[in-house]
Amino acid sequence: MAAILGSSPMHHRRSTFHRMAVTGVALAAMTSGAGIPAATAAAAASRPSAASVAASFDPAPMRGLLARLPDPVVTSALVKVSGDGPGTPWTGAAGKVPRDAHFRIGSVTKVFTSTVMLQLVAEHRIAIDAPVRRYLPDLIPYEYRTVTVRQILDHTSDLPAPAGIPGPADGPGWWLKSIAPQDVVGKAFAAAAAARRGTSRPPRPGSIQQYNGVNTFVAGLLVEKVTGRSFKDELDRRIIRPLGLRSTSLPSADDTSIPAPHARVRVGTDEVTEQSPWAWAEGGMISTATDLDRFMTALFRGRLLPPAQQKLAFTVPHVPSAPANKNCINGTSCFSAGGLMRIKLDNGTTVWGKTGSRPGWTNGTFVTSDLKRRVIYSINPTGTASELPYVLAIINTAFADSPDPAVSADTSTPATAYGTAGAREHAARQWERSAAG
Repeated sequence: MAAILGSSPMHHRRSTFHRMAVTGVALAAMTSGAGIPAATAAAAASRPSAASVAASFDPAPMRGLLARLPDPVVTSALVKVSGDGPGTPWTGAAGKVPRDAHFRIGSVTKVFTSTVMLQLVAEHRIAIDAPVRRYLPDLIPYEYRTVTVRQILDHTSDLPAPAGIPGPADGPGWWLKSIAPQDVVGKAFAAAAAARRGTSRPPRPGSIQQYNGVNTFVAGLLVEKVTGRSFKDELDRRIIRPLGLRSTSLPSADDTSIPAPHARVRVGTDEVTEQSPWAWAEGGMISTATDLDRFMTALFRGRLLPPAQQKLAFTVPHVPSAPANKNCINGTSCFSAGGLMRIKLDNGTTVWGKTGSRPGWTNGTFVTSDLKRRVIYSINPTGTASELPYVLAIINTAFADSPDPAVSADTSTPATAYGTAGAREHAARQWERSAAG
């Protein structure tokens, strides 16, 4: 679950990060377009039934999964499961990663950014249906003049794909290279204009959902424009300090470090633990499992947004998903205006959350709308093979329908067996096969 659903806007290009896209596709294969939750977690429409998620969490299967590490595909993993029932909170780790490790959260950053944006909407400093160009006339070209704030938040803006961003094609030390947020957006518009020469296809905002990191870069720049302060300052002032997220930060552009403790990560033969946080408001933050759990809990309990904006945070647009969009299936959208992703598991449980990745990290946070079951995971892939089986196994085990369900699963299709003991076994076998090469 990563570049496509996760970290930076690099899902539009093939590179080392393309290996992570496979994971996003597989999780998205379980996405449902049906139903929008109510304004707050307390009134959410999509609560799991007793048959969907076990009242208690059995950590034994998760321990079994983590016991398989390290291996050639994933060197280490950290998993935190929280909830109301017995067995939680539970934290497990494998490989050389501490249980309180910091990690680069990638596109989980988008949920923080969207929350700041919706706070500004609540303060009437940004109008949700106003054109973005009203606020950023020097950044947004005239031809995109009708794109609204709502559309950049729910990925229906039809803004162009990223271009000219750092990647392995940049050669040795590519993970340390940086690019300014304005340049990320500017290069995207320039590349789109060059590709469009000789054609008449105009932008069509609001017609289709295409997950695109450029939207969130624009959102971060919009925060800075209307507040007159840096996005980092607003993030600290509005979310990090009020929630006491002492291990959460957005590094400055020239800060390639990560606070201790943390895993040491590699992509292929490259040590990439120290890397540029160029993804910024789109994917540059660092956090811990405990802090992410605290943030998600506060968000879902309505502590960060008033009711009207809370409803917006869980609103998924009623538009088709773009054919090239690998995040959602069945032609339906799955991303909300709050930066969240809605997934309906086969056992009937609807979960909300976000995936994220940076080189050497693949992470995610998913919760039931009533917060009775929550999972945060961070695994460290090497890039030698897809980490998809690992991610599926972790999420499946976290939201198992019961500790020992008497259910037979069609193990040839893990998506349809998701949430069952059979699917758990299937994912474990995939895990073993991927480790074997």
